[in-house]
Amino acid sequence: MSKSAITVTVKLFAAYQEAYGVSELVLDFPDGTPVKAVCDRFITEHPELSQWRDVTRFGINLIFVEPDTLLEDSDEVVLIPPVSGG
Repeated sequence: MSKSAITVTVKLFAAYQEAYGVSELVLDFPDGTPVKAVCDRFITEHPELSQWRDVTRFGINLIFVEPDTLLEDSDEVVLIPPVSGG
């Protein structure tokens, strides 16, 4: 039997929201997927987002986490690129 899939809700902000044209996506990933894989998938689908890969912060369920933190089923994920302005 293959690894089970998990479903996460991803809240999109700034450049990510502009690329997809929506504020939220529901995505499936294999069990054992790190949160940084969400960013990798977005960059695969929208290569212009690659400039944000190394500066994006990750949050799971309203807590900032490290990129290697594993996702769990029904997590709410946020990808937070730097905010421009000042």
